[in-house]
Amino acid sequence: MTTARIVSLLELGNADVIKLIDKELPPPSKGEVQLRQTAIGFNFIDVYQRSGVYPLELPTGLGHEAVGVVQELGEGVTRFKIGDRVMYINAGIGAYASARNVAVDKLVSVPDTVSDEVAAAVFFKAMTAQYLVQKTYQVKAGDVVLVHAAAGGVGQILAGWAKSLGAFVVGTVGSAAKFAAAKEAGCDAVVDYSKPTWVEEVLKATGGRKANVVYDSVAKDTFLGSLDCTAPFGMVALFGAASGPAPEISPEILNKKGCLFLTRPSVFPHNATPELLQENARAVFDAIAQGRVKVKIAAKFSLEQAADAHKAAESRKLSGAIVITP
Repeated sequence: MTTARIVSLLELGNADVIKLIDKELPPPSKGEVQLRQTAIGFNFIDVYQRSGVYPLELPTGLGHEAVGVVQELGEGVTRFKIGDRVMYINAGIGAYASARNVAVDKLVSVPDTVSDEVAAAVFFKAMTAQYLVQKTYQVKAGDVVLVHAAAGGVGQILAGWAKSLGAFVVGTVGSAAKFAAAKEAGCDAVVDYSKPTWVEEVLKATGGRKANVVYDSVAKDTFLGSLDCTAPFGMVALFGAASGPAPEISPEILNKKGCLFLTRPSVFPHNATPELLQENARAVFDAIAQGRVKVKIAAKFSLEQAADAHKAAESRKLSGAIVITP
């Protein structure tokens, strides 16, 4: 059997609850392959789950995505061969590991033009951006799009993808230090949402036009303002809670604000079947090839430094993606 190095949590809390252990990995079962993992994607949902914002049953691993090389085939596997480069985002929690058995229907092939680290840095985030710009609300030329946390991993991809589709993109950030990253990502204008006048500044940047869609992953600090930035019959897509859960509202507020649409989507239902996963993955890799999705790796950490990766993300000082290497 293979000995895998994995992250294991016996309790939820701050980053120091992250522990690394050795675990014997059995041969892959029927319909599975065993991967030697080469790059692991960090996503802010990892922080939510580790800290208990999204509680997990203990003990638990961490992580939702990784890139790896097929090392062993389980019974009946014909889609892949030993040596293939593959990745996953929805194979169950436990991607923080040096090796792992994964069901074939959770895997997609990684194109030769995309490196392991780039794939791990971008895939989950780009799959999130993909459903937001293509399915939750289909961004089109001439739209006004508001992207919160536009200097973050998902925010940069969202801003750039929306801009490439012809939208006027306003990004918000939590500090002036992140203006440059948001502008570089594709934002036409950038606003600091920590200022009490940020809503007025958004509307000033757009010449008074409200947004056709607001992509809000910040929630507590931005949600009510997001409603004020949304055009009549516009969409607010609340897809994260970086500052804490969004305030509860009466549905009647959506009427008073202009018959708004409010949704709380997630990447996992959008990729719940093998067919959807393959379709959406193709859309993401096509967007990378077309230059709609650009990758900025802000920092790399070893698996032994997983706790440091979480602390760096929580500090809000990084602009771009984090990659963990086994």
